[in-house]
Amino acid sequence: MMQKAVFPGQYIQGAGAINELPLLIKSLGKNGMILASKSVKNEILPKFFRDELQNNALIELFNGECTEQELDRIARIIEDNEIDVVVGMGGGKVIDTAKISADRAKIEVIIIPTVASSDDPCSGCAVTYTELGEFEAVLYQKRNPAAVLVDLDIIANSPVRLLVAGMGDALATYFEARSCHRTQSVNECGGMSTLTGLNIAKLCYDTLLKYGLQAKIACEKHIVTPALTNITEANILLSGIGFESSGIAAAHAIHNGLTALAQTHPYFHGEKVAFGTLTQLHLISAETSEIDEVYSFCELVGLPTTLAEIGISEINEIDLKKVAEKSCEPDQAIHHEAGEITPKKVMDAIIMADAYGRMRKAKSK
Repeated sequence: MMQKAVFPGQYIQGAGAINELPLLIKSLGKNGMILASKSVKNEILPKFFRDELQNNALIELFNGECTEQELDRIARIIEDNEIDVVVGMGGGKVIDTAKISADRAKIEVIIIPTVASSDDPCSGCAVTYTELGEFEAVLYQKRNPAAVLVDLDIIANSPVRLLVAGMGDALATYFEARSCHRTQSVNECGGMSTLTGLNIAKLCYDTLLKYGLQAKIACEKHIVTPALTNITEANILLSGIGFESSGIAAAHAIHNGLTALAQTHPYFHGEKVAFGTLTQLHLISAETSEIDEVYSFCELVGLPTTLAEIGISEINEIDLKKVAEKSCEPDQAIHHEAGEITPKKVMDAIIMADAYGRMRKAKSK
């Protein structure tokens, strides 16, 4: 199998970066459309975008869910207005709708995330849901976004918890990439990992350790600092390239398993992925020093290290068995780990991850 890596066409990040949008649209096409959530349309665009909106692009309000019905609606707007550049601005579901809509219309897409809560903006994959908000499918676009535009003024004014959740998602990148490299597993773009992908994943982890706490403080104070700049890049660009071009493994599979329990649903993707990373380290019997380093980071920035912190206050074997079995379904990336992975091994690793986290908390009091 060939080595394969994928990247966004451009990545632009900085304070006031959103004001690059008109020229960026013109460089890619003639008629742009901004697909925006209500908060983006009513609050973020008027506050941070200093040019006259109507002179730059049609602004279309996103209906709130990435469904086939919404995609059909956006497709009609694209056709009726001869749109050749779609701009997805907001959170994950807006971004995914913009990606799929542009891909189906065979036009360019620009992504403007308003939070640094995941590595989705740079990737070529997107998720659709039913009208009831239930998961439907993961769709891979023919190519990654033409451009990703990240305005640090917007990120600095976003909820701190979302920035930290982004660190939780990014935390898994290196450990999953390393597992895929060791087992020569297929990455998310259908090839074998390159040295570029693996080393970007390691840089992502190193950046988190060095700047995570400072970035959290900067976001709390709504200020743009070098640390916030670096963590935003790690959460969005480094993790995005790292996971897609090197692959995912146990951490994300365990996240998927945790979604089997309704009590975990109020918690963000990155928060559950962080606990999945801790579980992965116990599952593969990582060095104690490495395990302690990752727990220390999670404790420092406020990521979950126990099941109680993701809503599972009462631990019982029936629930953990559900999580473990879902994590080990045949199509899950947990099988990118070395050796035979079974639900029993995963359940034991979950129990160990929680117990170790509780022990550390008790010692710190």
